[in-house]
Amino acid sequence: MNRCGWVNQDELYINYHDHEWGVPVYDDRLLFEYLNLEGAQAGLSWYTILKKRENYRKAFDGFIPEKIVKYDEKKIAELLQNEGIVRNKLKVNAVVTNANAFFKVVEEFGSFSAYIWSFVDGKPIQNNFQELKEVPASTEISDKMSKDLKKRGFKFVGSTICYAFMQATGMVNDHVATCFCHDTVQKLG
Repeated sequence: MNRCGWVNQDELYINYHDHEWGVPVYDDRLLFEYLNLEGAQAGLSWYTILKKRENYRKAFDGFIPEKIVKYDEKKIAELLQNEGIVRNKLKVNAVVTNANAFFKVVEEFGSFSAYIWSFVDGKPIQNNFQELKEVPASTEISDKMSKDLKKRGFKFVGSTICYAFMQATGMVNDHVATCFCHDTVQKLG
């Protein structure tokens, strides 16, 4: 069975690749989770964050923005002692900042999903890369998304992070053409 070249042999990673990566996500809470987890990845590997994802979900109340906006200094200090997540003060604070920005976007656009999917006109971009080396780290669209998210107050949303977010949430299908998931994900779009 052919998979994208970035997948290692860990069952957790294989399952993520086979069942999540590239599948379109329209749920606001889940999009918020992915955006923050991609931000946590900055300077690290996705594999590192994926192994800690359940710890993140517990630590950040399931990434429910309504709960996160209420975090105070005590809660942030508690998070910075949590060995199950990346204990980077800027990244932890960014989740709270992003929750506040999230609500402003929802107020303006009706949902975070409507806002975020507007960058790709509401439908996934279908790529047909033959090799992993062809897949970009960022694009003009991720540049635009990054700039707009930053303007709205989001943190840890550089263009490379935004493109990884787009890949993870199915805004773009970057499974290589030889991967068994490519055609399946393409049909979802």
